[in-house]
Amino acid sequence: VKKPVPCGHTSSSKSERHLKETWQVNAHPELYPGDIIEFPRNKYFSHFGVYYGERDGVPYVAHLTSRDSDSKLLLFGRALKSTVKLDPLNVVGKKYKVRNDLDEKHPPRDFYSLVKPEIDEAIGKLVTYDILFHNSEHQATMFRYGVKKSEQIEKVYAKIVPTWKSLFEKKKM
Repeated sequence: VKKPVPCGHTSSSKSERHLKETWQVNAHPELYPGDIIEFPRNKYFSHFGVYYGERDGVPYVAHLTSRDSDSKLLLFGRALKSTVKLDPLNVVGKKYKVRNDLDEKHPPRDFYSLVKPEIDEAIGKLVTYDILFHNSEHQATMFRYGVKKSEQIEKVYAKIVPTWKSLFEKKKM
């Protein structure tokens, strides 16, 4: 049995890491507490969480969600009553992959001394969800790296900004 490696440490070779990045269905690939996990939702967006570890042999994920909140209405991409929840991995999604893509740019923080206490404190507290400024990917990168970042939103901006720029230049906006 392999001992979990704390967030911020590398235990696998590049080829092992590549295998982790393929979508896993109903399988439990080797996960380490603090890993960012991506769950595909549709063609354009995914949901993200942080692997928390196991409880009674069940893997858990901490993630930002509006599920079961009083307000499911998204207004301009915002749900005012979202929370960080701890759910079994298979409840959050059947397909997933590890996405620690920012490890080279931002050193991962230690899971046990920094990330886990932050997750424990955040669970159940109300958080404003905002698709552009505070989505599940922002929350996951904030836990792992201490930096709010959403690469999927940056990709959207990369497509939208040139279009807006063109419209402004043509004085259509």
